[in-house]
Amino acid sequence: MGTSSFLTRARGLLRIRNRLVRECLAELLSTFVLIIITLSSAAQKITSFETKGNLLTSYLAGALAVMVGIYIAGGISGAHMNPAFSLAMCMTKQFPWWKFPIFVFVQTLASFLSAGVVYILYYDAIWHYSNGTLTVSGPRETASIFATYPADYVSIANGFLDQVIGTGVLMVAVMGIMDARNKPAPKGLEPVIVALLVLSIECSMGSNCGCPLNPARDIGPRLFTYLAGWGPEVFRWVEGRG
Repeated sequence: MGTSSFLTRARGLLRIRNRLVRECLAELLSTFVLIIITLSSAAQKITSFETKGNLLTSYLAGALAVMVGIYIAGGISGAHMNPAFSLAMCMTKQFPWWKFPIFVFVQTLASFLSAGVVYILYYDAIWHYSNGTLTVSGPRETASIFATYPADYVSIANGFLDQVIGTGVLMVAVMGIMDARNKPAPKGLEPVIVALLVLSIECSMGSNCGCPLNPARDIGPRLFTYLAGWGPEVFRWVEGRG
């Protein structure tokens, strides 16, 4: 009886009643899980010389991470996990504009924190693979674990268009899946269908720039690599990275 009473009091003290705070925490957790799985799959692939992962496993991990993130926070914050999605929701009047910068900050912060955890998790592997030098280009570069970089042949204009088209396809398709006036996805299976959508886009539009589809997924980890030792080169359009 005493233990039950203590747990009841503890739950009452820990319960967060402010809706915005709850939404932000949900968004933080879902984005954190999304990015940590996505980056870890890249770290495993790269640092193992693709003996314990390949491009397809990275794509699959990222898509499944989207599914998990939606299941974590879909009923609380909507599990945006992506500034582009938050913007699309604002433009269609399904999300208040005043929350937009708050969600973008939370999503970017979660991505930054995820990058830090992945760096700790794969610290030994990263330094072993890179021969003790953190680089953005070259045969032993490790910056692409955390952020996406263009292929050697991609121009700035083509790279920009690549991201606009890929992210646009994602937003249009997600809006269609969510539209109750359309032929909606079976209730409870929306995260699975969105994950399959992400996987299809990655498999068809990933060769130019890595298909991040998410500004927070790229900016947060890129900021981390800048601070962690890769330097300002992470913000440059790098050519000849192979």
